[in-house]
Amino acid sequence: MIKKIIEIYRYREMLRNLISKELQVRYKNSVLGFFWTFLNPLLMLVVYSFVFSTIMKSDIKDFSVFLFIGLLAWNYIAGSVIQGTGCLVANSSLLKKVYFPREVIPLSIVFANMINYILSMIILLVALLISGIGIHHYILLYPVILLVQTIFLIPLVLILSVVNVYFRDLEHTVNVLINLWFFTTPIVYPISIVPEHLRIFFYLNPATHIVEAYLAIMYYKTFPNLPALFWMFVGSLIFFWFGLFVFDRLQRRVAEEV
Repeated sequence: MIKKIIEIYRYREMLRNLISKELQVRYKNSVLGFFWTFLNPLLMLVVYSFVFSTIMKSDIKDFSVFLFIGLLAWNYIAGSVIQGTGCLVANSSLLKKVYFPREVIPLSIVFANMINYILSMIILLVALLISGIGIHHYILLYPVILLVQTIFLIPLVLILSVVNVYFRDLEHTVNVLINLWFFTTPIVYPISIVPEHLRIFFYLNPATHIVEAYLAIMYYKTFPNLPALFWMFVGSLIFFWFGLFVFDRLQRRVAEEV
């Protein structure tokens, strides 16, 4: 697997080009172009602020910001999974032309969504200041949480993308399951309202630990659950190696199957 990582590194220029292409295609032919990277989360925040301050009032203070923090983290997960599942099939012509590590394509999807998420943080930081929540030094842990989230996402997207080549129904199944995953992740509600005897099942969900960690450093202004984050990091590293292994075994006939 070390050899595979080295090989991917050798094709880093191609990876950069694919990431750039992914970001450009996302807003192709639009008047505002890349500015939508900032406008989308801004409009999202404005809508949520209006809805939850005038129509659906919540007991949670600054609920729109609470929700916004979780949704941005979730959009990174959902966007990577949905786009990543079909990425090999969508790039079938490229796969048939030249040799390159096939992992580069799903990796470009994850990193493009990561960049989009990082840029969206500008809007979130402004929202934290305007709302009065403020920015605490705990936010310096953001890169650590983002790293854990990314290490978890990469093998997930690798496995889904290569399995989808052989079982095309997976792409449609993922679109349905992602909605179920969303509602079993504490984004539109705090984990504290989940009955005590059911929380164990919610904590089996990796996205729960990610969202809770972001809320801790940005909304609650405290340390995230470091033991939980550490074990998720360890589990994500194991999952990372497993994802590379599965992808390597299944990608050998990808060019013929797509």
